[in-house]
Amino acid sequence: MKQVWFKNRTIRIAGNLHLPPDFDETKCYAALVLATPGSSVKEQIGYIYASRMAEHGFVALTFDPSYQGESGGLPRDLEDPATRAEDIRCGVDFLMTQPFVDENRIGLLGICAGGGYGIHAALTEHRFKAIGTVVANDIGTAFRAFQPTREDLLNTVAEIGRARTAEARGGRPRRDPWIPDSLHQAKEQGITEPDLLEAVTFYRETEYKHPRSTNRLLFTSYGSMLAFDAYHLVPELLTQPLQVIVGSKRGPSKQYEGGQRLFNLSPSPDKDFFVIDGAAHYDLYYKPEYVSQAVERLVAFYKRQLPG
Repeated sequence: MKQVWFKNRTIRIAGNLHLPPDFDETKCYAALVLATPGSSVKEQIGYIYASRMAEHGFVALTFDPSYQGESGGLPRDLEDPATRAEDIRCGVDFLMTQPFVDENRIGLLGICAGGGYGIHAALTEHRFKAIGTVVANDIGTAFRAFQPTREDLLNTVAEIGRARTAEARGGRPRRDPWIPDSLHQAKEQGITEPDLLEAVTFYRETEYKHPRSTNRLLFTSYGSMLAFDAYHLVPELLTQPLQVIVGSKRGPSKQYEGGQRLFNLSPSPDKDFFVIDGAAHYDLYYKPEYVSQAVERLVAFYKRQLPG
């Protein structure tokens, strides 16, 4: 693995390039761009999947999104779907400059919200020759679903406006936690939902907790996220072979339903929907018994679609 840098317009993006164990820079390799979840930095889920794919002979690029982690950009902790998609396209630009990458053998791997962002990018980024997703969801659909009623949704929209007004008048930007900062805090808040507790466990309580993962979301990000739909142009523009991987356990993240929607919308004649029995959303982030099944399926898919 080596650290690399590339640009999204004026923003400097920090990435890690994972290389096969027998890497030879005089050879030409198939490569993958990894798009990771909201709030995640490259040392977390991206590291887990990129390192595993590199073990199987792929060059794998994972990176911190604009405004987050080691990457540049202001304001910090902004989650902007359009910028996230452009980060991914710029990742392809970077790979195209590497002499050991075969430009006709580049794939996308999107995980959780990164799956939705990756699909959105791939609609017009056909340098991706194959697309894989793991527990993919469209963050816009997911966040709208978190609002119990339409009135709640519209109240949130009004609250975004008030926050922007306060900032325009010199107020301090509001940053909310993505999830509770610890299991203790989650229990104090009365949270019992298993998926959310598993998210807190992974991000805040395991060895994958990282100092550059702030667990903070700039509140005004909701203005672009709530209006986002990653999949609405899939029938018209997504032509690539598609591998969708979900866990059998359904939950509030709607990873199963999101994966099914993506699969149903895709017009590709070469697509597969793979369910990992017994796995919930966050199990597929890091638990070896589930990650190994996902990696095995992905390796077979990419080797078939990116032959060399």
